[in-house]
Amino acid sequence: MASRDYRTASVASLSAMETNKVLKNTYLLLSATLGFSAVMAALSMSMGMPFGAYMICLIASMVLGMFVLPRTANSGAGLGVIFLVTGLLGFGLGPVISMYLTLSNGAQVVTTALGGTAVMFLGLSAYAVSSKRDFSFMGGFVTVGFFVVIGAMIANVFMQLPLLSLGLSVGVILLMSALILMQTGAIIRGGETNYIMATYSLYLSIFNIFISLLQILGLSSGDD
Repeated sequence: MASRDYRTASVASLSAMETNKVLKNTYLLLSATLGFSAVMAALSMSMGMPFGAYMICLIASMVLGMFVLPRTANSGAGLGVIFLVTGLLGFGLGPVISMYLTLSNGAQVVTTALGGTAVMFLGLSAYAVSSKRDFSFMGGFVTVGFFVVIGAMIANVFMQLPLLSLGLSVGVILLMSALILMQTGAIIRGGETNYIMATYSLYLSIFNIFISLLQILGLSSGDD
């Protein structure tokens, strides 16, 4: 009996160590990719890239993230792909930030969006890590929410309603917040063992929260 208890304790200890390793590697890689994106955004802004570059980089990063990254995530090539994907997103973000900086309070809008994104991510991550809850029950809400948001986005292409745009931004923030809880919870509970894919998921959530906060603050500024 004692031998069995010892083996059980050893397995649990190894599992906890592996989980902590995945979480640590995820946060380290996430910090590196966010920093790289910031550099690429600054480069894009210094080059005066047009807004069209945002859409091109967004589409290219989506293709790489959906079809290339999952196939390379278990190899060293996955690190190169994740930096390529996040670098493209950062480069495309440059024209977006430049556009908001043209507002009368543009610098405040961008700074507030950055600060708000950081506070939300750190708060949600801290809660998921400390509570160790299983957030997989949010999967249905996220799935339905995505379809609703996509449908509303298509509708707003034709209607161009500011209030609908505001609602969409709020909806995206809620969905991304749920994804952060789900992804972090999956790592903590051992359901996610690939730190590259975990980093990609968290990065996209942070990216979309930042874009949505920019839109909300930009609309509330009254300059557009």
